[in-house]
Amino acid sequence: MMHRQVLIIVLAIALWPLCSKALTRDDFLVRSTQDLVNLCSASESDPLYQAAIGFCHGYGIGAVHYYQATTGGAEQARFVCFPDPPPTRVEGVQMFLAWTKQNPQYLSEPPVESIFRFLASKFPCQR
Repeated sequence: MMHRQVLIIVLAIALWPLCSKALTRDDFLVRSTQDLVNLCSASESDPLYQAAIGFCHGYGIGAVHYYQATTGGAEQARFVCFPDPPPTRVEGVQMFLAWTKQNPQYLSEPPVESIFRFLASKFPCQR
């Protein structure tokens, strides 16, 4: 009986990547936070993996760079203050994905809005 349960668990783990949703070209339209989550959590076995991860990182860093450019030196305009040193891109993506799992109510929102909800909750500026 125990041997059978172990076999079932091993099979489930081995087949897990095959059960994950395959990416589509529509995911790259990032109409929702869910689309961005799909890209950022792509399976390495997905044929679109490299494009998805590159897009994920590019979208996120683009949003951050835009924020930094628009707030510039205006301390009163800032609501996100990154630590020094800031997290790496990979760490940032992992934190964002964890945040979306804890906040599924935002999955249908535009992804840039969810990114800033996440950043404001994770790295708020001290006033």
